Amino acid sequence: MKKLILPFMIAIVGSLVAGCAPPAANTNVANTANVNANAAKPSAAAPTKEALLELDKKANEAWMKGDTAHFEGMLSDKFVRYMNGTRTGKADEIKMIAGTKCDVKSWSLDDAQMTKVSDDVYVNTYKSTFDGSCVMDGKTEKIPSPMRATSVWLRNGDKWQGVYHNEAVIIDPKAPPAPPAKSEATKEEPKKDDKAASNSNAGNAAATEPAKSTPSANTDALVKMHQAGWEAFKAKDANWFNEHIAANFGVVDPTGAYYGSKADAIKRWTETMKCEGITNVKVSDGSSTSITPSVEILTIKGTADGTCDGQKNGDLYQTAVYVKEGDAWKLAYLFEVPGM
Repeated sequence: MKKLILPFMIAIVGSLVAGCAPPAANTNVANTANVNANAAKPSAAAPTKEALLELDKKANEAWMKGDTAHFEGMLSDKFVRYMNGTRTGKADEIKMIAGTKCDVKSWSLDDAQMTKVSDDVYVNTYKSTFDGSCVMDGKTEKIPSPMRATSVWLRNGDKWQGVYHNEAVIIDPKAPPAPPAKSEATKEEPKKDDKAASNSNAGNAAATEPAKSTPSANTDALVKMHQAGWEAFKAKDANWFNEHIAANFGVVDPTGAYYGSKADAIKRWTETMKCEGITNVKVSDGSSTSITPSVEILTIKGTADGTCDGQKNGDLYQTAVYVKEGDAWKLAYLFEVPGM
């Protein structure tokens, strides 16, 4: 998946044997066999962050070789990616990988952090560092580095498949990069389909119009909840976040910083982040994908006026992983990149 944005991968995990009480004494061999056949089957063990990171490394190696066959098996048919307002799927990702040629002198993935969303869905977050460049559409771009990457994994039988991947440049919030300069010849804004290199298995935008996906039936409810979350951010309402964020939580913010706990994220949003002049917040372009009956991935654009930590607010492209606990949907993970 590299649109130039580094890969991720699948975990091969062992099994956790479920205990069961021994059957009552029985001299009938056939009956005993039936009891054994009906005994509780072992359940697959949870992956480790090290195992998921190793699979990310294997995916990265496949990306550098242009091995699209690797991603055919690694990516779930439910895979989604969201960059600069463009939503892409599995076929778009594989096509992007096939059309990208990279020259990487050195690279590393480390500082892995894992968030459990459900028994069948996990998120792995890590830091990637690259020294190299990639050629796409005839243009050579240096791979941004360092980056904060996020991969969402879905259990499919005895293996794990990727359902989402993205990366964000790690920047100094006090010295953000300047926006792209206008063309000296025409002073026109960069074309919508221009791409900036990044180091992952997917790209910032598809070279061709991406395939359209059908939003899940839960999209409207999740968009409404996400809007309420932005309102809570404006009001610094820690109680709302406490109620609507899952116990296991992680977030990558627009600067590439990672907060790996519910408490740290809420404190950041309601206390330590200094915001002024926010009078309006809104979300738009929301679309959700059902990953399992209890897990959805919502892609959406959020916008706020005013400033935060001395920087002017604007558009944020967000990917939110929601998990259903009982009858309530809760935010389990959030990935944010600023609009370009």
